[in-house]
Amino acid sequence: MQPGISIDLPPASVAVVLGTRPEIIKLAHIIRLLGPAARVIHTGQHYDANLSEVFFGAFGLNPPTHYLGVGGETRGIQIGDAISRLTRLLDDDPARAVVVQGDTNAVLAGALAANATETPLVHVEAGLRSYDRAMPEEHNRVVCDHLSDLCLAPTETSASNLAKEGIEGDRVAITGNPVVEAVQILLPRAEQRAEVLSGYSLERNGFILSTFHRPENVDHPRTWKTILTDLAGLPLPVLLPLHPRSRQRAASFGLGPLLDRLQVVDPLPYPEFLALLAECALAVSDSGGIQEEVSVVKRPVVVVRNTTERPEVLGTFATLRRPGEGATEAISAIMEDLPTVHHRLAQTPTPYGDGTASQRSVNLIDRLWV
Repeated sequence: MQPGISIDLPPASVAVVLGTRPEIIKLAHIIRLLGPAARVIHTGQHYDANLSEVFFGAFGLNPPTHYLGVGGETRGIQIGDAISRLTRLLDDDPARAVVVQGDTNAVLAGALAANATETPLVHVEAGLRSYDRAMPEEHNRVVCDHLSDLCLAPTETSASNLAKEGIEGDRVAITGNPVVEAVQILLPRAEQRAEVLSGYSLERNGFILSTFHRPENVDHPRTWKTILTDLAGLPLPVLLPLHPRSRQRAASFGLGPLLDRLQVVDPLPYPEFLALLAECALAVSDSGGIQEEVSVVKRPVVVVRNTTERPEVLGTFATLRRPGEGATEAISAIMEDLPTVHHRLAQTPTPYGDGTASQRSVNLIDRLWV
C-alpha cells in the first residue's frame, strides 16, 4: 500500500472481479492501493497466459485468490457460469463490496452476483456509451451502471451519460481513468523503447502498430478481409500483435496470405506494447483501450469500428472510420504531415485525468461505509 492511503477495511473485504487483460491493467493500481483488503477473482475470460498471467507479474501483483476458468465458452455460458460461481463465493465468504471495471462479460457477471448477494457494487469506468445495441459490451456496461451503488465515471461526458439515465447524486463520482497511471508506471524509458524497436527491426515513426479483436470485425469474413487488405497495402511496415481468436478467424476464412504480408506477432507484454505505441507513426485498431493509451503517449489512432464509446478523443487523438469506409484515406491524411500531427498531439492533454484515478477510486470505496 502506498504512503498516505489509509484503508479502514478488514483483510479480504473487497472482491475485485476481472477477466481480461484491460481489466487487469486498469484495476492493478487499485488492487495495490487496497492491499490486503483486496480479494481478486479472475473469471478466466482471457485464459491465454499472454493475455492474463503476465500482466499480474508486470504490475507486481500476487496471483488471483480465485480463478473460475469460464474462458472458451460462448458469452451466455461464460456469464451464467461466472454468476453461479461468484454468487457461491460471495455467499461463503461475504465481501464488503464488489469492484468491477469496464464492459466485459466478467463485469456483467460480477454485477449480477453482487446484486444477488446484496453486496455493494462499484463500477470503475462507468458511464461510457456507444449507443450501439449491436455491441455486447454496451449491454454489459448499461446493466452494470444501473445496478451499481457507486459509478466511478472517468470524464464529465460519462457522468453526463449517467445523469441522462437517472443515475446521479452520491451514486456518481468523476475520477479520471486508471489507464493514465498504468501507462505512466509501465511505459519504458526512451533507451529501452529503442531496444524494443531494434528487436523488431523497426524505426521510430517508421511503422504502424495495429490490433484487431472485436467480433464485429474479425467474425465476418468480408470485413476481416477488407481490414487485412487495407493493412497490407499501407506504405509503412505494419506490426500486428494478434489475439489468438483473431488469428484463428483469419485462418478459417483463408486469409493467411494477407497475414503473411504483415509482421504478425503474439500478444505482447504490456510494457513492450506501450513502448511500440509510443514510437509508432500511428496506430490502427478496434481497441477501446488504445483510444485511451494514445492520449497518454501522444500518438494518433485510426479506429476501425462502427461506433465508439470514447468520444472524448475524437478529433484529437482518434479518427473513427467504419470498416471499408475511408480508413486508408484517414491513415494517408495523418501520414502526409506526420511531424505536425505528432507536435500537435504532444501539446494536447489527455481527457482522462491527471494520473490519480486509482487513489480517488480507493478513497471513494472506503467512504461507502462511513
